[in-house]
Amino acid sequence: MTESWVDIPDGSDFPLHNLPYGVFSRPDAPVRIGPAEDRRVGVAIGSYVLDLAALADAGVGLPHGHEFAQPSLNPFLAIGRHAWSEVRDRLLELLSDRSRQDAVRPHLIPLDQVRLHLPVEVGDYVDFYSSRNHAENVGRLFRPDSPALPPNWLHLPIGYHGRAGTVVVSGTPVVRPSGQRRPPGATEPVFGPSTRLDIEAEVAFVVGVPSRLGEPVPADDFDRHVFGVVLLNDWSARDIQAWEYQPLGPFLGKSFATSISPWVVPLDALRQAWVTPPAPELPQLPYLHEEYATGLDLELEIGWNGTVVSRPPFRTMYWTAGQQLAHLTVNGATVRTGDLYASGTVSGPERDQRGSFLELSWNGSEPVTLGDGSTRTFLEDGDTVTIRAKAPGEGGIPVGFGEVTGTIMAAVR
Repeated sequence: MTESWVDIPDGSDFPLHNLPYGVFSRPDAPVRIGPAEDRRVGVAIGSYVLDLAALADAGVGLPHGHEFAQPSLNPFLAIGRHAWSEVRDRLLELLSDRSRQDAVRPHLIPLDQVRLHLPVEVGDYVDFYSSRNHAENVGRLFRPDSPALPPNWLHLPIGYHGRAGTVVVSGTPVVRPSGQRRPPGATEPVFGPSTRLDIEAEVAFVVGVPSRLGEPVPADDFDRHVFGVVLLNDWSARDIQAWEYQPLGPFLGKSFATSISPWVVPLDALRQAWVTPPAPELPQLPYLHEEYATGLDLELEIGWNGTVVSRPPFRTMYWTAGQQLAHLTVNGATVRTGDLYASGTVSGPERDQRGSFLELSWNGSEPVTLGDGSTRTFLEDGDTVTIRAKAPGEGGIPVGFGEVTGTIMAAVR
């Protein structure tokens, strides 16, 4: 396995064979060119971010360098897979060839000296519902006298269209939403802050190359259009959602905030993580068939005020990222550069693998005990949730995704 001359700590999320892309600024830099915060593209390696715009200007032969002095990844993502691979190959060469140290090292910036921003301009955001374990848990909680799965669930990846304008980068505070809700036993709704604020631990896919209106994207063209993967927290106000969702689905209970991790892990870094998804229970229509399976062997970790409360396995997801993309576009709808589509809550079969607090506390009937001895059912003001993940990587060294974290702030009065 190729090694880097960069000092990479053991257990780092960002070994040489990861090289995730993000957008950063240096608010304390002594010299600034342009706006007060000069946002630009970098890749993470070990405890550093490599400034790609500065590296390209240094004359080391980094292709497409003009795309990196940009406030988002969108211009680079739009070029396509050939460019993505070309840049990655050159970065791997520069970061492993010791003769290149003197040229590259000046452009490595410690991560604790930068501010990370939303990596892409999100055009559209779609959220799916693709974990069978999660869907069955929700069905048992809310439809105990009916089948756990709705009749269409085994035939298609169910999803809803979310609100792109409230997708925020990790670390952005989440203000408790207010809205209409009907308390248990009441006949009329009331208005006020949500009392059942929840999370959904998810994995999301970032579109690079757009599609054309009216032309569906085949499931096996997934890697032609999708650039990479981020972690996502679909914050959810369960009481608002329960009152509003019939008959058209989630709306204000979901649209107040969706957090994503700042680093986009490219598909090329996940070559060791592809797995065959669970076998379909029912025959699938031809447009959902995949010759090359796009299941991923990711292990998520959910921390609640510093206590790890769950480790959901992504490999158990019933519907894959390729199938989701095929279904999203089968009616001729387009995807655009920067579009984000999420897996839905990731939950495994065991209690400590559930990806939402609705499931972990079994709708509030089984409180979760945290490390300080306190208990929770849903989120309280001041609570912090952090989601991390690892995937198998080259030479047995895992690939990490950084983290997506958020702290709950009191509702605006």
